[in-house]
Formats: sequence, C-alpha cells, structure tokens
Amino acid sequence: ELQQKVEETEVLKMELQMLETERVRLSLVEEKLLDVLQLLQQLRGLNISKRALGKILLSTLESCHDPQPGKAQLLEVLDTLQQELAACELLHKQPLEQAQSPRSLSNPLVISC
Repeated sequence: ELQQKVEETEVLKMELQMLETERVRLSLVEEKLLDVLQLLQQLRGLNISKRALGKILLSTLESCHDPQPGKAQLLEVLDTLQQELAACELLHKQPLEQAQSPRSLSNPLVISC
C-alpha cells in the first residue's frame, strides 16, 4: 500500500510539472498575442491599407509553412508576425508633428525598441 502511494505521488508530481510547463507556454503565447495586437492597433491608427496588412499576414504564413502544424509552429507564426509588423515602414515614418506631440508619448500602445 505504501508503494502504491509513492507511485501515485510520483504520477501527480509529473502531472504537476506538465501543467506548469503548459502554463509557461501559454503565458508566452499570450505575450506574443498582446504584442501583435498592439502593433496591429498602431498600424490601424496610421491607416495602413488592408492590402498591405494582408500582404504582411500572407508573407508570415508562407514563411512559417509546415506540413505538420503544432504548438511550436503556433509560437513561430506569432513571433514571425510580430517581427513583420514591427518592421513595417509605416511605424517608422510617423509625421513630425505626431512624433512631437505630448499625446504620442503617453500612448500605451507604443512599443519602445
């Protein structure tokens, strides 16, 4: 009976470790999603065309094409999309008056590099 309790304890420890690993992975996915959404909101504020945004998205999906999708690919797609959006020229070509306004300094969506 004691041996059975030890085995059950070991199984529970392994399950707890797996849950913790999954929690960390989900936390990373959530952070990437937030970054992507913030960049999308910035670009929307700069009136990026739907066509340009579509090209960024299609480029991201093509560069991450994998015949066997999985959890790792999801994070790769999000990471690549975030990089593509952050590299968008519109984010770096803000008008002088907007860059100098005090309102742009307090914008919570601005991501400093």
